[in-house]
Amino acid sequence: MPQTIILMGVSGVGKSTLGKMLAEKLKLAFFDADDFHSEANISKMNTGLPLNDDDRKLWLENLAENIKKWSDGAVLACSALKEKYRQTLIQHAEKPVKWVYLYEDYEMIKSRMEQRKDHYFKPELLKSQFDTLEPPAYGIHIKVNKSPEENLKKIMNELERPHIGLIGLGVMGKSLALNMASKGIPVSVYNRDFKDVEVDIAKNFAAEHEETYIFPWFNDLQKFVASLPKPRNIMIMVKAGAAVDAVINELLPVLDAGDLIIDGGNSHFKDTAKRIKMLGEKDIYFLGTGISGGEEGALKGPSIMPGGSKVAYERAGEVLEKIAARDPWGDACCTYIGPEGSGHFVKMLHNGIEYGEMQLIAEFYHLLRFFCGMDTSAIADLFAEWNTELRSYLLEISIDILRQKEENDYLLDKILDVAGQKGTGGWSTEAALELGVPLDTITAAVLARNLSAFKADRIKASKKYHFKTVGENVPSREELFRVYRSVMIINHSIGFELLRAASKEYNWDLNLSEIARIWTGGCIIKSGFMEELVNIFKDHHSHLLLQDKISDELKNINFAKVLSFALENACPMPLTSAAATYLFGFSSQQSSANMIQAQRDYFGAHTFERIDKNRGEFFHFNWKKPD
Repeated sequence: MPQTIILMGVSGVGKSTLGKMLAEKLKLAFFDADDFHSEANISKMNTGLPLNDDDRKLWLENLAENIKKWSDGAVLACSALKEKYRQTLIQHAEKPVKWVYLYEDYEMIKSRMEQRKDHYFKPELLKSQFDTLEPPAYGIHIKVNKSPEENLKKIMNELERPHIGLIGLGVMGKSLALNMASKGIPVSVYNRDFKDVEVDIAKNFAAEHEETYIFPWFNDLQKFVASLPKPRNIMIMVKAGAAVDAVINELLPVLDAGDLIIDGGNSHFKDTAKRIKMLGEKDIYFLGTGISGGEEGALKGPSIMPGGSKVAYERAGEVLEKIAARDPWGDACCTYIGPEGSGHFVKMLHNGIEYGEMQLIAEFYHLLRFFCGMDTSAIADLFAEWNTELRSYLLEISIDILRQKEENDYLLDKILDVAGQKGTGGWSTEAALELGVPLDTITAAVLARNLSAFKADRIKASKKYHFKTVGENVPSREELFRVYRSVMIINHSIGFELLRAASKEYNWDLNLSEIARIWTGGCIIKSGFMEELVNIFKDHHSHLLLQDKISDELKNINFAKVLSFALENACPMPLTSAAATYLFGFSSQQSSANMIQAQRDYFGAHTFERIDKNRGEFFHFNWKKPD
């Protein structure tokens, strides 16, 4: 796309030299702003007097009119020392303008100026230029401390680097912006100003990090969008739902065809599909992008799950892959997931598996602490022992939690036992119901959080029910570990089967091995088992529980010892119970569903299939005997 590039800075930084080299490299026309000065301006500078704003006014407006005419793009060397000068220059621009700010320290520039001969700009005017200079808070900044050839190479590297704008400086937004900046990706930031609620968020963020990174900041959305090079790449990090639509509606009037919006929040996959369709009709790209890893992951490298058009991913993929975590093999934990809302569906299911893993750890901690007689420190040590094999991030952080004290008490004991949630677990259950896929463990984890919310009623019930505890036949550490790992495997298998069903139903062609791979680093559910799944799904394309390696491990697990102990002691273990029940049901040649079909046919004439007839043939029976 044709573009105008303006090289700016004080006299002596090499604007003209680098400008000509850059123009030749990009096959663009070159113009020197000095050639547009009036005779009066040149005469004044020859006498050693600096130009004032009145002197510059006609010069800048003349340049602005010429920039408008450069339809094929151009490179312009111009001092443009003040922000108002720069805004005047681009006031009529109809094509993208990129700024390159060239700088060096005063003494170095002065030395260069003193060596120049036969130039109307006198070295004594340099001090006034440095006094006037207002370095831009945007564009490419190049310190010209190398040879012209090396400085040109630095400019080209920066020009070829993708630029992105980020909207929403909450915890995740700030961390992602810092991540991008640390990878050398130019990023502009915007956050609304909302009286007494959100004030100077973007300004303060940029100021806080100004010694390390340059963040062009905005609280005016139109100016934010106008500052981005075209075609624009804009990531929005706001709360899922109405807030996303509100931002899109604000953006639409100021976007152009070919611009790209990336939604990095936890949006519902159906909402994402609608947005892709709506924006596609306006020739605007949209990527629904799941991001996992929390604040630390967003800062240091998350797992990223982009879904939408392949063309949109090719635009944004370089940025997303640069900021993503690395898997154990050194590749980015980011891959193109598929079309429509597939990226957000995969992130939703990631969170569903996460719900299950968190509940699994919580209920084993509860069993060990209150029914097996282990103290908090001993449980932490046991989990650490287990984690040498499991290498689970969630188990790792749980060990830290168990060991954290406040004064002489464990902090965990001071936390109210009411679990919060943001909806993605429940969305997973809803999706499973729509697709007709069992989701036992994830649903059990969601419902366990729901039950925890009834704290007041639970307190009352605890005084009415006094279930007798036995406290005998405590399972061994080995028995507990094997059941724990088995439940973890079943929870993953249930989650991946939902992905397989969605891929088939929506024609997404999901690659389960690739999804497992990008979940081996940067995300909440990374573990040693996830690394195993990469190869398992690469070599096998059937249900995880049908793989020989998995079935050989699970068929010898004695769930009864752990679950019977829990039941005898009135210890709720909903996820472990759900996992065992799912495995028993999945591995049962004969299920109880024939009774259900008979019941349905009895009261509703819903018909049934017979084992002595072909599948697809349906029958009805008059069950009620005549009087």
